[in-house]
Amino acid sequence: MSYAKKETWEMKKFNSLMDIIKARKSIRSYKLQDIEEDKLNYILEAFRKAPSAKNLQPWKLVVVKSKKIIKDLAIACNNQTFLEEAPILIAACAKENEAYGVMGGYMNSYPVDIALALEHLILAAAEQGLGTCWIGAFKEELVKDILGIPKEVRVVALTPVGYPSREASDRGRKPLSEIISYDKYI
Repeated sequence: MSYAKKETWEMKKFNSLMDIIKARKSIRSYKLQDIEEDKLNYILEAFRKAPSAKNLQPWKLVVVKSKKIIKDLAIACNNQTFLEEAPILIAACAKENEAYGVMGGYMNSYPVDIALALEHLILAAAEQGLGTCWIGAFKEELVKDILGIPKEVRVVALTPVGYPSREASDRGRKPLSEIISYDKYI
């Protein structure tokens, strides 16, 4: 019988970006452990450094540490009570009127801009041993009311941030052959 200690999330060492991408999973259970300020600043800096259309950076994050506000936000996020376990909840907001308005000739860039920046934050969090979970199920008006977000600003997504209390299961991915075509869409 082997008594080898199982490697915990915080102990993982990454040798490449691909290692981080492969290790990152949506975490829905968090330890009662605060996040060190240097780690929080690191992931916020990763968000700040993300690209955006025409480098307009049409975003603002609301970093929530108040347990009362997190509890209210969990309700606004369709009663996802696991959010209350995380020491931090981040709302990623877009300033629609500051984003590039004609991406692809037909749409505003803010959803893509925020997605890129939030993914930078999420991967940086994984590198730091922190768990996250992209939250797209929420009532925007309730979130805006709770956080005092102006009418013209859009809430695109939220994510809890904290130390995972257990490993998430691997949900698998489609093979490249199903999602890639070359030269023409097939």
